[in-house]
Amino acid sequence: MNRRTDSDPARRDTGTAGAGGYDRQRGSMVVTLGGRLVGAALLVAMGWIHLDLYNTGYRTIATIGALFLLNAVLGALAALAVLAVPRRWLGWASLIGAVLQAGTLGALLLSLTVGLLGFHESTTAPLVTTTIVVELAGAVVLLALAVREFRPQLRARASRHGSD
Repeated sequence: MNRRTDSDPARRDTGTAGAGGYDRQRGSMVVTLGGRLVGAALLVAMGWIHLDLYNTGYRTIATIGALFLLNAVLGALAALAVLAVPRRWLGWASLIGAVLQAGTLGALLLSLTVGLLGFHESTTAPLVTTTIVVELAGAVVLLALAVREFRPQLRARASRHGSD
């Protein structure tokens, strides 16, 4: 069995097989890897959507065009971070990715309703529905991954402060 060593007792998993031979540690690693892959894929999708829209005409819109290009770059960087950071930093990388997805979704919703930086988007514009789905799913997946990664640290901190 391949056990991950961790100095934080709250993050240690016994690696023992439960009912039906399920190995909790292996299951935890699979969930983490799945979260990394899905979260990164949704960040890449968000970045690709914004790069595609930038290349098909949004680059000519003052300020918004540059922000679309910036979003594409940040989406790629956040995806790389979610995939590549060591496990101890995964919570932070996931949280940053979730905030990027949620912030981008918020900007789209503002542009669809009251406008953003003088720009009003239409619900009939290309990829609006796809963008909403991708950014909402990305924010949820990455936030869930961040909470999952932070939970052991929060439990350990609560138990230390609870015994004072």
